[in-house]
Amino acid sequence: MSETKKIRQRSEIPARYQWAIEDLYPTDEAWEQELSAVSAEGTALKAYEGTLGNSGESLFRFLEQSEKLGVRTRRLGNYCMRKADEDTRVAKYQAMSGRFMTAMVAMNAATSFETPEIMAIDDGKLESFYREYPALERYRRLLTDMRRRKDHVLSPAEERLLAAAGEMAQAPDSIFGSFVDADMKFPDAVDGKGNAYPLTQETFVGYERSADRQLRKDAYEKLYTGYSSFKNTSAAILDAQGKQLKFFADARKYPSTLDAALDATNVPTSVYRNLIEAVHQNLDKLHRYVRLRKRILGVDSLHMYDVYTTLLPDADKVIPYEEAQQTVCKALRPLGEEYCRILKSGFDSRWVDVYQNEGKRSGAYSAGADVHPYVLMNYTDDLDSQFTLAHEMGHAMHSYLSNKHQNPVDANYKIFVAEVASTCNEALLMEHLLSRTTDKRERAYLINHFLEQFKGTLFRQTQLAEFELVMGRMIGQGKTLTAEALCAEYKRLNAEYFGPDMVTDDFIAVEWAKIPHFFYNYYMYQYATGYSAAIALSRRILREGEPAVKDYLNFLSGGCSRSPMELLRGAGVDMATPAPVNEALKLFGELLDEMEELVK
Repeated sequence: MSETKKIRQRSEIPARYQWAIEDLYPTDEAWEQELSAVSAEGTALKAYEGTLGNSGESLFRFLEQSEKLGVRTRRLGNYCMRKADEDTRVAKYQAMSGRFMTAMVAMNAATSFETPEIMAIDDGKLESFYREYPALERYRRLLTDMRRRKDHVLSPAEERLLAAAGEMAQAPDSIFGSFVDADMKFPDAVDGKGNAYPLTQETFVGYERSADRQLRKDAYEKLYTGYSSFKNTSAAILDAQGKQLKFFADARKYPSTLDAALDATNVPTSVYRNLIEAVHQNLDKLHRYVRLRKRILGVDSLHMYDVYTTLLPDADKVIPYEEAQQTVCKALRPLGEEYCRILKSGFDSRWVDVYQNEGKRSGAYSAGADVHPYVLMNYTDDLDSQFTLAHEMGHAMHSYLSNKHQNPVDANYKIFVAEVASTCNEALLMEHLLSRTTDKRERAYLINHFLEQFKGTLFRQTQLAEFELVMGRMIGQGKTLTAEALCAEYKRLNAEYFGPDMVTDDFIAVEWAKIPHFFYNYYMYQYATGYSAAIALSRRILREGEPAVKDYLNFLSGGCSRSPMELLRGAGVDMATPAPVNEALKLFGELLDEMEELVK
């Protein structure tokens, strides 16, 4: 057995591959000083209590100070959370994140009078405020959106109580993060030659793509055996998450946690249900793809550890990070010179934390900040990592352009549109790569990757969204989310989505225990809707050129200045209908047809 491969310590990674955290604060001490100052100024906002309905000027002064403090608190949060993610084992930064959350809860409690007082202002009186104090127009969008939810706002005392419960409500997510990222340990995975490899959540992804089936199987069984050992603990954490969501939904008089979550972004629940229905009507295409995968791999039975390995291993390429940067920049040229200039500047200015290190948070994400976005990667020199880079830089550019073109109060785009820019970048990258090859084998390799994106983003995220809907329904009925119930439901859905040619075993039944997005409050459906919108947008950009690009860049620059549905309509996509989802699934079918021909 060979020596286990070593994951580097953060100190061993060159600075050019680490994000520029110093752009937020030069030192931890500077952060501490700012936290103290913001905490004091935040609680001082309580002095405005009882004044917001007095005049347009009083309302403006409060909102102006709140907006400025919001910029500073977001910077504080970015620093401690990014530092904590660099190495989740470092107690200092976990403690800083905890103190930040405590300060934010105190600030929310101090300003809990805001929403009830604003709701109490008569419509006519508020219009007179705009006329008498024109500067208040800056906050018209914010006030209109806030007052839209008037029926779900409680009395000042009740709002104060809910705000005080905010830190407690974060507990399930915090516990899950520490449990999974810092405490969960797995034995090494062993390949077909007896070589051992360190198994973590992050390395597991790479092993599942390996051509070595024994490595895939061993990593799969050891990872899920680990999660199965703690499945009752994981179920209790998820049950606590479901119950805290129900508590807030009930308190605010929503019929369900789904209604509460989607109302926050002004998206009708019909969009969620339309997505699930459209995907169910097209599951035959996913079943066809599973059959094709089984045939190409030449296996008697297809297991879940066979889902991610490439169908054409000899077409795999090593793609160093610098090469991936260059390819992504070329692929996104259709979005114009200014977009590409900012993108390159982001790479050069260390927006990205590139490689895995011991203790680093797994996965990838982008976090918007007023100085510039921060992108976490665990880059592994392959095609998937290249696409992840394009994906996360899509998020980053969305944040950058919204921050640049909108006031801070209107800059934070809603989560419903959060996955559009990222997946549009992926679609443009795929179209770029396909346009550069005539080799049948390479084309089959790329089309399969495209099919995998559909499977992983549209089909799989809808499956997870449906599972989340089931969990919410169970909690709504007063049931407890036990490990037994969760495993049974997850196994049933997995079999339904992947079809009869896939072996659905007891290992995959516990996959729910490792998915962090179940703590994001009905987030995952937006990957699927966002992917559908992105496919439509990318094809329009390539087909129509400048007019489509202009509409798209306006969308990226829009922040939350309009509702997410309106912003997408302005870019040329109407998500109120199932048409974008059906069109995307139609493209999946066409790509599947071509793939079947190419591999005959």
